[in-house]
Amino acid sequence: MNLQETVLMQLRDLILRGEFEPGRRLAEQQLAERLGASRTPVRAALVTLEQEGLVQVNDTGGYLVRQFTPREVADAIAVRGHLEGMAARLVAEHGVSRQLQGDLQACLDEGDRLLAANPLTLESYAAYATMNDRFHALVLEASGNRALQRAVALNDKLPFAPASAMLPMQGTVALDRDWMLYAHRQHHMLFDALKRGEGARAQSLAVEHTEVAQMNMRLALERRAESQQVMPGIRLVVG
Repeated sequence: MNLQETVLMQLRDLILRGEFEPGRRLAEQQLAERLGASRTPVRAALVTLEQEGLVQVNDTGGYLVRQFTPREVADAIAVRGHLEGMAARLVAEHGVSRQLQGDLQACLDEGDRLLAANPLTLESYAAYATMNDRFHALVLEASGNRALQRAVALNDKLPFAPASAMLPMQGTVALDRDWMLYAHRQHHMLFDALKRGEGARAQSLAVEHTEVAQMNMRLALERRAESQQVMPGIRLVVG
């Protein structure tokens, strides 16, 4: 990874972690000093982040941290659902290889094991998020559609759009664990549809799967004070 890519990744991460207030001006020199880089890669990173939708240009040509409405976040989650639905349909139609079947089954087994804990620990929650990301990535990769993969990658750069971004908050509340159990049952059903070659069913399940993320977004906004401790990027959502 070159310096420009590193600066982009670091700056994106700072914004998504809520390190800057929405509407705050991002001064190139201050960012360069904070990241230990020159202004050139910082300026290039800001241009890219504007294209991704994380920052916006003000009247004087400077960059501001964007704020998002709950509707914008919900829309990004919905887009991910439809893109992943297309991926699931393609995988079902292509057929599931023995390697993919084994990899997906390993994810399901790991999720089952982790969710057996009650209450969930922070360690098991983090491990579940890793498993969840892998499950979604395997299906997307197996779709074989590069344009689709690029579209998901771009959408994932918006706050709370990635697969594990809106998992329930640390699973400390009984309702959160129930939602995770429900979401993981959907993983099992999706796997079954993929193996059976049921493209329409797989697509429908993948789209429906994102309703868990939508519900968790609504819960996070209702519990905003608690949310900020474990999900600081919630500060970017205003309204």
